Amino acid sequence: MRTDTGHVFRLEDYRPSDYLIRKTELDFQLVPEKTIVTARLTIERRDGVSLATPLILDGDELELVSLHINGQPVSDYTATPELLTIRSLPQQSAFTLEIVTRINPTTNRQLMGLYRSSNIYTTQCEAEGFRRITYFPDRPDVLSVYTVRLEADKQAAPILLSNGNLEASGDLANGRHFALWHDPHPKPSYLFALVAGDLGSISDQFTTMSGKQVALNIYVEHGNEDRATYAMDALKRSMRWDEEVYGREYDLDIFNIVAVSDFNMGAMENKGLNIFNDKYVLADPQTATDTDYAGIEAVIAHEYFHNWTGNRITCRDWFQLCLKEGLTVYRDHEFSSDMRSRAVHRIDEVKILKAQQFPEDGGPLAHPVRPKEYREINNFYTATVYEKGSELIRMLRTIIGDAPFYKGLDLYFSRHDGDAATIEDFIKCFEDVTGRSLAHFALWYDQAGTPLVTVSSDYDAASRSLRLTLGQKTDPTPGQSHKQPMHIPVKFGLIGANGKDIAVSSHEGAGLEGDVLHLREASQSWTFHNIAEKPVLSLLRGFSAPVHLSQQLSRGEQLFLARHDSDAFGRWQVIHQLMSTAIMSNVEKLRLQEPVTFDPALAELLAELVQDETLDHAFRALCLSLPEEADIAREIGSNIDPDLIRSSREALLSVIAAQNAALFAKTYASLQDNAAFTPDAEGAGKRALKAVLLSYLAASDNDPARIYAQFNDADNMTDKIAALTLLVHRFYSHDNATQALAQFEKDYGNVPLAMDKWFGVQARRPAPDALETVQQLMQHPLFSLDNPNRTRALLGAFAAGNPTGFNRPDGKTYAFFTNLILTIDRENPQLASRLLTSLRSWKTLEPARREHLKTALETIAQAENLSADVRDITERMLA
Repeated sequence: MRTDTGHVFRLEDYRPSDYLIRKTELDFQLVPEKTIVTARLTIERRDGVSLATPLILDGDELELVSLHINGQPVSDYTATPELLTIRSLPQQSAFTLEIVTRINPTTNRQLMGLYRSSNIYTTQCEAEGFRRITYFPDRPDVLSVYTVRLEADKQAAPILLSNGNLEASGDLANGRHFALWHDPHPKPSYLFALVAGDLGSISDQFTTMSGKQVALNIYVEHGNEDRATYAMDALKRSMRWDEEVYGREYDLDIFNIVAVSDFNMGAMENKGLNIFNDKYVLADPQTATDTDYAGIEAVIAHEYFHNWTGNRITCRDWFQLCLKEGLTVYRDHEFSSDMRSRAVHRIDEVKILKAQQFPEDGGPLAHPVRPKEYREINNFYTATVYEKGSELIRMLRTIIGDAPFYKGLDLYFSRHDGDAATIEDFIKCFEDVTGRSLAHFALWYDQAGTPLVTVSSDYDAASRSLRLTLGQKTDPTPGQSHKQPMHIPVKFGLIGANGKDIAVSSHEGAGLEGDVLHLREASQSWTFHNIAEKPVLSLLRGFSAPVHLSQQLSRGEQLFLARHDSDAFGRWQVIHQLMSTAIMSNVEKLRLQEPVTFDPALAELLAELVQDETLDHAFRALCLSLPEEADIAREIGSNIDPDLIRSSREALLSVIAAQNAALFAKTYASLQDNAAFTPDAEGAGKRALKAVLLSYLAASDNDPARIYAQFNDADNMTDKIAALTLLVHRFYSHDNATQALAQFEKDYGNVPLAMDKWFGVQARRPAPDALETVQQLMQHPLFSLDNPNRTRALLGAFAAGNPTGFNRPDGKTYAFFTNLILTIDRENPQLASRLLTSLRSWKTLEPARREHLKTALETIAQAENLSADVRDITERMLA
């Protein structure tokens, strides 16, 4: 495990490698505890590189067995487990290097490189896992053509997979067998993959737009084959969509997906051999929720889309990570929007952005979408790189228009196919297509923080004109004290008293194109003429830029927008803000021990929404859902007391529930459906609305009977887990809750992904004794810190999803979590560091909790043998 965090990698220091690896031939003699890896590398010295320049290769916990150049033993070298330096190299520009290493996949609990878990050999090489397999220039700009031979015991590992196309296979002596794979497309080492083990599979085929037949296989644990059919369907839809929308055709004869249970990430896009955490592959109505189905669809698409945006064109260095991830997230968002409700999906995207990326941008872990420096690259697989990176692609499309956007992407694909590219390469394609500079827009990649856009307006009835002024400001972030104005596209509408948009026929002010205001300066103004009445402003439609918007609307204007805005996102946003304001105002009253009060107009508005059959069910469910406690904490921003937030939120929930009890009960009953479960958008929307209504009914009648009936009668996991959550969170001491937990464990005890939900529901129970519950669950026979999914389901849900239970005023939870981080860090630093980021907003808590958390972080920082991953996160949070 690497513990050195002294070296800082800087973008400005980048230079190409001295040596290229034209071909990489790997031979794996797979043995559980003594795997032998032979790497034969065809190496080429770059032009201009001195003959005296040594060849320096990365390693990580490697044991060198032998070393040969052009068939001759090497003597002039230095080898450590972390580095191989070879001097006295051949004078010719090209030569062959053979490296033999010995590794132990069984004891590799970092789950990086080659590891063996549940009797399956698996690799995870992004970002720097390949160096745990063999010595190599482990950087994304070294592209090589790979040929891989795998050999293993046939009974233990009848399936042998690697990247590319299968060229040969057969039986060997002593019960062993082999497979030879070749990938003709040059790729960086982080895209290398192998899987070996005893797995079941389902197969299908896909005919590309040029008529080529592609064999499709999904490998799963035996007995899970039927639960992989939805993933296969999502894969085929992804392949067709990428052809129809982007003109991108798959380029190998075979596409394999493998689902494994022990995996640090969601999935990995290795060329031709995608490896998935099984939670993003396995689904059936009895064990997977609608959220699971949507997640499978999105992640299957994301990893497939990487074939072009990440594999065929990769990133030159890890500073350019957003080039592949932000672009591919945008592509999978668009795919999901086409598969489901675009409006609803866009709201879900923004909710995730605000819940995950905005706190990151506003705290000690803030960094640009393209960071300028890092100490541990694993810690930059963040919401900023992924989600904000996607928003930048969306803004680019808004700024230049649809046709130039697709034309620019076509140019990017043709110009840089087979390259390791940069953000500058990407932006240049759109500049060449449009003939305009995008330098101002490109600031988004280099400047951290979330801009605040302010709004002021003045309507003059006499001149029938509206003057609108937008301002922008971005607060300092770590390492960036001064911020320049950004190019912010603000989609807008002017809404008349009849609820219809007013057409803009004449205006003054630069930077108006169609329905987009291009805010480029610290402050800009526009004057709209021939406006017959004072309009209500609808701004940032579709969330056209990742910014905070400060707009002073009267309560009447807010209610008007909530009823009439033609932009679905804008309509949801103003309803969400009405709820947030109501909760926040009463947080202060509770702090001062004053009685809480609520305006009944909000409950009346929600009653109208419930009955509006012109709106789809999923949208109504989103509008009815109260902001989460973490959303309110983010709005308040400082001196946060989670208990007061929860109390205020519960008070609003009860008021809305009481005022609409009869209507909600009637609507809930109307949604009972005897039709067979389907994971489509319509069915999922009905179940989402039913779950929200049930939560209100639980608050109004304070009786678990209706909830328990749904738990027992549910024919799908979505309805069942919604009921179980309400029983556990609201009626924990009631027999119905105890019975439901026991029944769920009995029914699903042998279904790991379902049991993850069981652990998570209990970890998120908002109660003073939540810590004791979590500690007790850690003793459960099915819990193991070695399994990332189970650890995230219990401990991740507790830390990130239970603000009141986790942020106990006495600080005992923080001490408990500190010890866990240190324990996990010894085996799996990536998992430990990602759990630790749940504390990123610690400075916003009220003073007593804040001091407890500071002590906890200082304890971690002072620990011996801390991994580079955890030390980096801890020091940045304490800075």
